[in-house]
Amino acid sequence: MPKSSGPLAGIRVLDLTRVLAGPFCAMTLGDMGAEVIKIEEPGKGDDTRSWPPFVGGESTYFMSVNRNKKSMTLNLKAPEGGEILRTLVRKSDVLLENFRTGTMDKLGFGYRALSRLNPKLVYCAISGFGESGPEAHRAGYDLIVQAESGVMDLTGFTDGPPVKVGNSIADLAAGMSAAHGVTLALLARTRTRRGQKVEISMLDVMASLLTYQAGSYFGTGQRPTRRGNAHPSIVPYEVFRAADAFLVLGVANNSLWAKCCAVLERPDLTRDSRFDAEAKRVQNRDVLVPLLNEILGTRAAAEWIKRFEAAGIPAGLIKSVAEVCESEHLKARGMTVSLPHPKAERVTVMGVPVRLHTTPGKVTTAPPLLGQHTETVLRTLVGLKKPAIARLRTQGAI
Repeated sequence: MPKSSGPLAGIRVLDLTRVLAGPFCAMTLGDMGAEVIKIEEPGKGDDTRSWPPFVGGESTYFMSVNRNKKSMTLNLKAPEGGEILRTLVRKSDVLLENFRTGTMDKLGFGYRALSRLNPKLVYCAISGFGESGPEAHRAGYDLIVQAESGVMDLTGFTDGPPVKVGNSIADLAAGMSAAHGVTLALLARTRTRRGQKVEISMLDVMASLLTYQAGSYFGTGQRPTRRGNAHPSIVPYEVFRAADAFLVLGVANNSLWAKCCAVLERPDLTRDSRFDAEAKRVQNRDVLVPLLNEILGTRAAAEWIKRFEAAGIPAGLIKSVAEVCESEHLKARGMTVSLPHPKAERVTVMGVPVRLHTTPGKVTTAPPLLGQHTETVLRTLVGLKKPAIARLRTQGAI
């Protein structure tokens, strides 16, 4: 793995996580230059390694969140495996885990035990419902947390059922928060010279994302409801139907509304007493939205987008995942990266979204094969020779 010059260069991370939230966090740290050692169960590895579809026999799901990492296999329940982990902890800066609350303590690898081995260790635990409170015992899965965080209750159309977000937003938001928390703990360590525990609850994270929806409830006592694509406080700010396709239009203030009316060739709407203020447009959305759909239906979506952009009005087409993956704009910004891979020839992944101009992050290595770096880690960090490594394999410890 090439030597890093990123902002986290010199930081070593032990990644004991699997599936999505933890691996996404670890990948983010790896993108920023940390050395990430992904520790996986021998013979099986991360659960997602078996999830289709596959390219060259490797899961595309796994490859999407495990670049910039080394993979070593280690049986944490075997005495020899546990001792190897303790050796690695002494030489590492961060440990990530997303086991059910209490599992690491039962294995002897909880924060208190490991911080005695390495007082500077930043220990990040990601769970569904946190380590305190009456529901701390529950297992956390993205779908369950989306449901219980209120997000599904807000997603979907008024006359339809609750709907999950199209991607695993609870996992991904928790992973981002975990990377944020780890980085903050590393920063604090420069002052205190000690590590600390970082606790991330997926439910906490998703509840925090309710922001203005929660604010509306706290302020009024009224329950926010599903609105489809409509915004509760801004009109027009939703999906509209042009002559040939759907588009989105965001008009958040009166200045933009005046420009919008000019583009629509309906300046009279600016003066209409039903629509001449932000609050009035919200009150009269049932009249305004159908009227806008009627006007927008007279021209092609692409033509409207050109007109809106020329006038400085936020608008856009609804693009497919394929269109986004092939976007020339994203390619120009380095947001799609192709890497050589030992089994898939090349694998394409999304790039690094946080752009530091002096110490940038970088996608350097493809997602690892299961146990690809086990022997290297044992030789260079644990100090074992080949005969000892062979015995560990025979014993099922790696």
